[in-house]
Formats: sequence, structure tokens, C-alpha cells
Amino acid sequence: MGFSISYKSFLSLSFLNSIMGCSEQLVVVSGSNVSLQICNLPDKYKKLTWFYTDIQKIVEWESNTPKPRYFKSKFKDRVTFDHQNGTLHIYKVQKEDSSTYLLKILKEAGTEEERKIFLKVFDPVSKPVINITKIKEVNNSCYLNLSCVAWGQSLNYTWYRDSGPFPKELWSSKLVINVEPQNYSKFYICQVSNPVSNKNRTVYFTSACEQGVCSFSPSLWSSLDCNMASGHGTHCSWVPIDLR
Repeated sequence: MGFSISYKSFLSLSFLNSIMGCSEQLVVVSGSNVSLQICNLPDKYKKLTWFYTDIQKIVEWESNTPKPRYFKSKFKDRVTFDHQNGTLHIYKVQKEDSSTYLLKILKEAGTEEERKIFLKVFDPVSKPVINITKIKEVNNSCYLNLSCVAWGQSLNYTWYRDSGPFPKELWSSKLVINVEPQNYSKFYICQVSNPVSNKNRTVYFTSACEQGVCSFSPSLWSSLDCNMASGHGTHCSWVPIDLR
């Protein structure tokens, strides 16, 4: 029995070029522009200082000076500061920019407050590769061992067949299953994701134990690729599916 699918589930996550907002924690994709904005900043203050670590200053502004002072750091030419609301803008963030950022606020009364924002930067996941480590016929059924290889941080794996997702207990980098001839899947999808992106790869089968070759790629499914296969040149059967 076939099932219908929204192609959007196959597309990689898209992200704004600039991430901004009052939050104690931001998770962003590398290469984006980030604004570290402090909520409920005091109305009056004498000095604002942003730190990358407890001791490494990024920028400092004092009320009696017209311009902020930028310190020598890895953020050179990648940060700007808005003293009116205390926002620190970081451009083209890198994975190494992940840290707890500290803003020290010196109030006019001479007392000091501290605010913190945790920034976590992830690189997009790589396009996975599915390695078929074993195909073996056993008692008229097929033993499959598929391995999904990708690079990135905090990776999660999801496996699909043409009738829907596999149970969550099978969601790992390897898929090991026994397939009966009467209910084999025409394809298997490995989707790899982290908090900021996802990518997928598909392999195709013409029978329980025989891998197929794809020769058709509709534009709506352009993100789906076939692995190189040593099959017999059989065309893929595209079955509408739903990853929602």
C-alpha cells in the first residue's frame, strides 16, 4: 500500500542570514550573523563591556566617550556594538565562537550587573553516504546491513522505507534488518540531522536482495540522490512518501 509525502520534508532546513532576539541561549548555523541582545537593560549606565570569556574583552563603551573601544581578539572586523541597547553583532560566526558571552554593566550609582548569553554554533551536516556492508539471502529472505556515514556535530539518524519511517529503536548510523520478498522496500533513506541542518541519501532496490539504479530525478526531489550501484541498470520506481 503506497502512502503520500510532502516533498518539503526532504529539503534541508533553511536559516535566516541574521539571528537576533532576546534570549539566554542561541543555537545557530556557522556563517550566519548573530545579534546578542540583552533584555531589560538598565535605563542609565556609565559603562558596558562585552567579554568572550571571563577575562577576554571584545568591546567596551563608556558614556563619556563617543565611540566604543574594540579590543584585539579573534573577532577583529567581525563585530559591531550598539551602545544604545547594548547589542553585540557578530558576523559570519564560526564553530569556535561557541561560548558563554558576558556583558558587564556599570550603573551610574557605581554598582555592577552581569548578563550572560550562551551561543552554540554548529556546522551544517555533510551529505551522508550509505554503504551496503552486507546483502545476504537467508531462507528465502534477505539480511541487509546498511551503514550511514556523515560528518558533523551532535548527529541524529532517521531511517525510512517506502512505507514510512522505521521504529525509533532502529535510528542509528547502522540499519540491520531482515527483509521478506513479499514486502521488500523499493528504497531506503538515511536522514542525518543536527540542531541546525539535515541532509539525506537514498538507495534503491528492485527486489529484497537486489540493488537498483536510479535514472530519474524530479525537480521537487532534487535533494535525493542515488548511490552508485552495481545493479542491472533497472530504473528506480518513485513512490510518493511522507516524512512528516
